[in-house]
Amino acid sequence: MKGASDGQDRSSRPCPQSPRASLHRPCRLPLSRCVLLSVSKEKSIVTRPVITAFDWVPDFAKGQVRDLRVRWALEEVGQPYDVRYLSQGEQKHPDHRARQPFGQVPTLEEGELTLFESGAIVHHIATTRGGLLPADAAARARAVEWMFAALNTVEPPVMDLSFVDLFEADKPWSKPRRPSVEQRIRERLQDVASRLGENDWFDGDFSAGDLLMVAVLRIIRDDPLLSEHPTLADYVTRGEARPAFQRALAAQMAGFTGSPPPGFAEWEAKMKTSEGESA
Repeated sequence: MKGASDGQDRSSRPCPQSPRASLHRPCRLPLSRCVLLSVSKEKSIVTRPVITAFDWVPDFAKGQVRDLRVRWALEEVGQPYDVRYLSQGEQKHPDHRARQPFGQVPTLEEGELTLFESGAIVHHIATTRGGLLPADAAARARAVEWMFAALNTVEPPVMDLSFVDLFEADKPWSKPRRPSVEQRIRERLQDVASRLGENDWFDGDFSAGDLLMVAVLRIIRDDPLLSEHPTLADYVTRGEARPAFQRALAAQMAGFTGSPPPGFAEWEAKMKTSEGESA
């Protein structure tokens, strides 16, 4: 789906505010001036991190795009940030690929550092600010362990279900694949539920490991696969109830002010036809 601009002057669009205005004051300067405030002719300082996000996604993706994970981490540690919004298609342009070689979101720019991959960004936030990793070295390592587990072990089969049900739903091989994909997810969820037990979080207090695990499990929050494990469903609900998550979600939703790209209506109609044939 190649994008079109929403017709607004993107260089000076206000950044949407989250419910906590201290983290999201509107920015009506060009973005470069939001990021760098000149304090003299010789010196500039970075005011706060800048992340990238889409200004439009289909309804099914709202609340799931991975900039939400970065927003959540920033809200948990109390770090104000700004947002550079991209219309669909802009993520493939050379200027964004200089930040993200795969043409995706999110990215984070902070001082001279530019990062891509939501897991790497959350890890950076957690290790440079307090609140998402324990002070004890062993507990800290275990929290990082769960970050990797969420992204490397649990998320791949979960995302595979998205391809079966949505992105490749019109392909002849998708429907026959679903039982095997479901089985892999069930195995992972059983392992996760067994380790969580009756605990609120995986290793004591809420950590970056829990943040990423909740973010991954939310992808199937409305699927019966998750409801087969009430403790995991409750775990996701606890994560979503955190004030920082609520602020992050509200901020992401407020940013969806753009327009769908050319060809989206045709793609959507095709997907709905495929769903009807699979029912």
